[in-house]
Amino acid sequence: MENIIGNKIKSARIIGGLSQEDVAVALGISKQMISKYEKGLSLPTSTNLLELAKALKVNIDFFFSAPALDLGQVNFRKKSTFSVKKQQSLTEQIKASIGNYIEIEDILQINYSDVLEKSALQVSALEDVEEAAIRLREAWNIGIDPIHNLIQLLEDHEIKVLEIDEATDAFDGLACKVNGNIPVIVVNKNFPLERKRFTLAHELGHLLLRLSPYEEVRIEKYCNRFAGAFLFPAGIVAKEFGTKRAPISLPELIEVQKKYGMSIRAIMYRLKDSGIITESRHEQFYKKINANQQLKKEVDRERCSTPEYSHRFEQLVYRALSQELISGSKAASYLNLSLTEVLQSTAL
Repeated sequence: MENIIGNKIKSARIIGGLSQEDVAVALGISKQMISKYEKGLSLPTSTNLLELAKALKVNIDFFFSAPALDLGQVNFRKKSTFSVKKQQSLTEQIKASIGNYIEIEDILQINYSDVLEKSALQVSALEDVEEAAIRLREAWNIGIDPIHNLIQLLEDHEIKVLEIDEATDAFDGLACKVNGNIPVIVVNKNFPLERKRFTLAHELGHLLLRLSPYEEVRIEKYCNRFAGAFLFPAGIVAKEFGTKRAPISLPELIEVQKKYGMSIRAIMYRLKDSGIITESRHEQFYKKINANQQLKKEVDRERCSTPEYSHRFEQLVYRALSQELISGSKAASYLNLSLTEVLQSTAL
């Protein structure tokens, strides 16, 4: 029999960054007993299960929710300060969140299909990346218009977006395919909006682009190029800035930043990639802002006003609750809220 409760205890412990010893002390039992629980060699009593939920800061229903899933290959875009322990915690958070996501979709009988497979493109050069961005925009019927809510666009096309509350900037994002066919993008919810949007588009590139084996070393470069091309397509870059340029004014860049939800630094990269400014001019831009802290602060100011939050999972939970397909306590467990909070939010 599958060790669902034991696996969920271990998952909650890792998410909380706790050792078996930490949990044992909180419950007043031995570390060996916690180990037995996790291995399925012993089942906790109902009293101990309630104490475990309290110590691990989860709803009791967490231990009976969907079993862990196969995340496939997971590549963290992170800094060296993002520890292995943090990576393990994040991996378990993703498993738990996606497990709940799939479970609620099953309850609502929402069918799933891998929409990205139809748009996936083999790439071996940067020109292929530009084509991949245009092809996806065409497939999603968004033309070359600015994307005002990227998370909503991704979720509308059955890509699950998770926002992780990581206080530092050590973690950027990741993309993976759960069970081999469910695309998931994870992003740090605390990023400035322009950085969050670029990260989302970058991770979309990881899901979409098919690289030849000898091109794997260039994957980050290709995904950065895809992010720029998807958010700011080549067909309209020249319309905004003309063809060949030398100086470019800050007000021009600010207006494009607001319109397309990209940072000024990313826009300058896009201008270089599009051949509108030279490599030398791009280098001069960085020299200039690094020599003037006030200008650098102005360049790096967040100006995007587009909402970028993931609401679909929450919407599905309340939908299932209103249709009486799940209980209030189950909804509270999904949303990590108290039953009172859930009932108050649904009262009409």
